[in-house]
Formats: sequence, C-alpha cells, structure tokens
Amino acid sequence: MSLPLVYHPNYSCPFPENHRFVMSKFVRLHDYVQQQGMITNNLFQPESASLKALGRAHCYDYLEQLCGNQVDHKAWRRIGLPWSQGLVDRTLTAPNGTLKTARLALKYGMACHLAGGTHHAHFDFGSGFCILNDLAYTSKTLIDQGEADKILIFDLDVHQGDGTAAILKNEPRVFTCSIHCEKNFPFRKSASDLDIGLEVGMEDNAYLEMVETTLTRLLAQEQPDLVLYDAGVDVWTSDELGRLKISWSGIQQRDELVLKTCLQRHIPIATVIGGGYDKDHQRLAERHAIIVETAFDLFPVFLS
Repeated sequence: MSLPLVYHPNYSCPFPENHRFVMSKFVRLHDYVQQQGMITNNLFQPESASLKALGRAHCYDYLEQLCGNQVDHKAWRRIGLPWSQGLVDRTLTAPNGTLKTARLALKYGMACHLAGGTHHAHFDFGSGFCILNDLAYTSKTLIDQGEADKILIFDLDVHQGDGTAAILKNEPRVFTCSIHCEKNFPFRKSASDLDIGLEVGMEDNAYLEMVETTLTRLLAQEQPDLVLYDAGVDVWTSDELGRLKISWSGIQQRDELVLKTCLQRHIPIATVIGGGYDKDHQRLAERHAIIVETAFDLFPVFLS
C-alpha cells in the first residue's frame, strides 16, 4: 500500500464562498491529490465521534450546546464561523479523522489527514475558526487507551496552539511544542511545554534552522512513540494572516525536514494540514498539498 490518507466528504460543507476561512479547501485538496495519482487503495474514511468520546478533551455541556445551536452568541462570535448542521457534522467527524490518521501512522510509520489542526479550540469554547481540538482529542484517546505512552505535538502553524496547550497542560505524557509568529493571533497565549515565538518577517534559512534544531532536540529528549505534526501553511510569505516570509520552497523543505527527521529515527508521524488563508482557493489547496506530496514521495523510501 502507498501512503495512508484520511478524508471524509463532509469536510467541505456548504459555506459562504467569500468567508475568510476557505471551507472548500478540503475537497479541493482531496481532488488535487487524486488528480496527481496519490489516491488508489490508500484512502480511509473516519466515522463521526460520539459526544462521550469527545468528552476526553471537551466539556460535555459545550458539546451539547454546539450540536443544538445553543452556544452563547458572544462565544460563537469568537469561533468566527456561521453555524449550520453541515458544520456540526464535519466538526464531529474531523477529530476522528486525526485519530484514524494517528493509528495508521502507528501501524505504517506515516499517514496524512486531509484536514485537522484545529488547535485554537479549548476545553469549553471554540476560537479562531476552531470548534473542537483534534490534536488534544487524539492524544488523550491514544494515551487513555494505551496505544501510546508518549506523544509529541509539533505545531508549525503560524499561530500559537493555545487550545492544545491549555487542554493538555496537566498531561505529562503529551509534550506540546509550538513554533509560531509571536506578534500574531492569539494575542493571549496559553503556555505550551515549549513555545518559540518568531519575529515578524522571518525568512527561510533562519526558520528552517530553528525547526531542525528544535525537533532534533525534542525527539532525543522526549523519545515519543508518535509525532503529531501540524503542517500549517500560513507561514507562507503571501498568506493573508501569516506575517512570516517563508517561501513555497521553504515550506516544502520544512515538511521534508520534519518527516525525514522522524522517519530516520523510526518514529511514526501523523500529519494534519493546519491553517492557511488565501483568496485564491485552488492555490491554497495546492499549498496544503505540499505535506501530502512530500510524504507520498518519502513513504516508499523509508517504509517499503
């Protein structure tokens, strides 16, 4: 089998075309990857998660309010998305997509989720286009069920993973690392186990050196059974919400560096796409595809 990929058709629910969050990017990413010949017998579809299961990472009252469209108006504004049943359906499915990706990575060495990385969602509220936290949910589930003893969340989205850090702050078996643009959303940050705030306008060379040095040190220090890699592409120089100056090639080099560093040490790695913002929706989907293309090329080299 080639690189395991995880996707569900409900990821791109009906949504306003002009919204800053590009909901169509998930189906566009799937279709692009398919057109590039990367989907054969390797596509896996998650089931919707139960509220009981999601309660590992989230407040049950919040989950019930979400499903019934009863979240307080002010709290819903903080999320920044228009409520719909389609949005609820995809929100309950995507965390299980990341969980399935992680399990496939533990089995095959590497797997990619064509969604995920909703790291601003907290225990009892959503924020910044994130409603439920797939990274925290996946980590807690794997730890609770004895499928992993130590997990590293390596978050390279341009925005700090505040929700992930807050939910997992008392879980010593999950190490949270966020490398992000310091002067960017969220402006009130939670404390990860390791936070590295980058200067506005950082370019490729300094960025890649920071990523490599940090990851190499953490793998030696933590010796994780699994790495959950948030491959956010909002670090790109022309991203609408980014503030860094990482080139398209720089993102490709970053993803190859992260994947190779883990695979060379025989540490399974599961990837999620994280953030990315662009009025050109197809260009955004192809930017998100960088991690999938890179992993697809590396899979037979390291894991055949």
